[in-house]
Amino acid sequence: MNYLEIQYKLVGKTLPADHGYALYSVVKKLVLDRKDTYGELLIDRSLPPETLISSISGVPDRDGTIFLNRYSRLRLRCPNDNVQLWYRLLQEQLFDIQGHLIRLVQPQLTLPEPSESLKARLVTFKLKEWNQCEAPTQFLISCQRALDKLEIQAKPFIDSDRSGDLAKRSLYIHGKHVMGYGVVIEGLKPEDSIKLQCLGMGGRKHFGCGWFYPSQELANAA
Repeated sequence: MNYLEIQYKLVGKTLPADHGYALYSVVKKLVLDRKDTYGELLIDRSLPPETLISSISGVPDRDGTIFLNRYSRLRLRCPNDNVQLWYRLLQEQLFDIQGHLIRLVQPQLTLPEPSESLKARLVTFKLKEWNQCEAPTQFLISCQRALDKLEIQAKPFIDSDRSGDLAKRSLYIHGKHVMGYGVVIEGLKPEDSIKLQCLGMGGRKHFGCGWFYPSQELANAA
């Protein structure tokens, strides 16, 4: 698939731990403010579904904040045709993310790398209901359906957190917590691994959800 990933190093100190929607909002506003030049990055005033934005990693504290480190990056994947526009638009931009300032510097381009096993920190689906007993089963069924739709033969798992519990996580949007899980996909063919990284899985992919990376990547670099 003809996708590239842009990675920006960050100048800043902290971010809200739950910053996916706020980051998307700032990026979208920037494109809208410059739509005369960058309007082709939009579809009906929104980012196109083929553009994926990762959340930014850091060292968490217990007060809902992360501290940025040398591995922290803003990462964006998009079709090759849009790479130069995103590259120019975001370079040296100063973002205010809920009062936390970060500047995007020293962009680098890279290709998604194939891996037999991929991870995503958070994947979300619209389940009929969310309860502790039924949610894992319904969630895994949704993961398998998403893989089938992409014509990918592989096995999905719900990941575990550092304490050994299911990696249940949430994203705060418009006053509501959207629930999901960390996901591992194993048994991927090289071409399917690239496809999944380029297209993602589930919803809210502009907010950092459904962003897959090779399992062997350093966790703090993802």
